[in-house]
Amino acid sequence: MKYQRNLSLPRQGRWNRGSTVEGRGCRFLGVPASTIDELAKLPFGVGLPRDALHLLCQRSVERRYRAGQVLFRVGGTPAGIHVVLEGRVRVVREVAGRRQVLHTELSGGTLGEVPLFSGGSYPATAIAAEPSRCLLLSREVIAAAIAAHPEVAFRFLDRLANRVRELVERVDALRFAPVAVRLARHLVTRMRMRGSTCVVVLPATQEQLAEEVGTAREVLVRELRALRESGVIAAAGGGRFRVLDPDQLRRIAAG
Repeated sequence: MKYQRNLSLPRQGRWNRGSTVEGRGCRFLGVPASTIDELAKLPFGVGLPRDALHLLCQRSVERRYRAGQVLFRVGGTPAGIHVVLEGRVRVVREVAGRRQVLHTELSGGTLGEVPLFSGGSYPATAIAAEPSRCLLLSREVIAAAIAAHPEVAFRFLDRLANRVRELVERVDALRFAPVAVRLARHLVTRMRMRGSTCVVVLPATQEQLAEEVGTAREVLVRELRALRESGVIAAAGGGRFRVLDPDQLRRIAAG
C-alpha cells in the first residue's frame, strides 16, 4: 500500500541489543498482558485500541532504573521510545557546566521521539529522578503499529506538540520571570494536601531543584530562605516543606 510505504521512519540501523540503554543484557520479549492493561490506563495509552497497544508491546522490553541512573545520553544513537510506566524521569542539557532541565516525564510520559522520527542522535540526556519503570518500544514495532493504527501517530504528535508548548513556556519563564516567581510556580505545582496540611515534596537535592527552576543553587537557597522568613513555607525535613500560606504562594507565582 502506498500509505504504508510513506510511513517508514528514518533508518538508524537495526535495533541493537543494549546499544544505547545504560546497562546491557536486555532481551526483546513481549510483555505480559498486565503491562498492556497498565499502559491502557496511562495518558499515552488511554483511548488507543487494544490491538494497537498489543502491537506496540509485542517486542518491547521493560526496564527498571534506580534514582540517578541514565536512560540515554546526549549524542547517543536512539534505540526507540521510552514510555514511563512508573516513576519520574528528567531530561536535561548541560551547558558551561550548568545543567538545565528541559522537561520531566511522569507515568504515561514518553521519551526519545525526536531522534526516532527525525533521525540523528539524542538531543539531551534522560535521568531517572526516582526509581522508575519504562517500556522501551522499538522503531520497527512503532512503524508497524502506526501502519495498522494511524491514531498511534497522532498520539505521538500530541505528545510532541504538548512538549513544544511546555518548552516555549519554560523559555518565556527563564527570560522574563524572576527566580522567586519561577520557584513559587514550581512549588505550587507540587502542593499536595496531607490531611489538613498542605505540603510540598522537593527533589532529593537542592542542586536538582535549582536545575528544574533554572538557576544556581546559591540563588535557590536564598529564595527558599526568603519564603521561610516571610512565613509562606516551613521546612519539615527530608526535602519536605509545609505550605503555611498557599494563597500568598500562588500570588507570588502569578508574578
